[in-house]
Amino acid sequence: MKRLLVLALVCAAAGAACSERVRPALNLDGNRLTIYNDTDETWSHVEVILNQHFRIQPKDIEPDGIVQAPLDIFVAGYGQRFNFKTMQIKDLRLTAKRPNGEPIELRYEFRNGGLQDALGGFKGKS
Repeated sequence: MKRLLVLALVCAAAGAACSERVRPALNLDGNRLTIYNDTDETWSHVEVILNQHFRIQPKDIEPDGIVQAPLDIFVAGYGQRFNFKTMQIKDLRLTAKRPNGEPIELRYEFRNGGLQDALGGFKGKS
């Protein structure tokens, strides 16, 4: 009976460890972008591009590091700022480099598309 109990506890612990929630590296929540570096490597030369025109360049992101930024700080080449209240989010990408110089390229996967995905299904007035 003790062996069965020990075996059940070991299986439960192993299952909990294996089912640890894996979060996406790019997360949109309303007007806020959160970048998670869940790797054991520092990301350098980080650049985040929104809708192929607006960008930010946060400092290096350390292992297990988190960077948060409001979308309104993204700037285009001529100084135009992204306006979350009036502009639709169509594309979000991150590029960076690993310590060995190997490139990192991530793209945010929209589930519903555009503002509906970023606002979490908020529909507002019809």
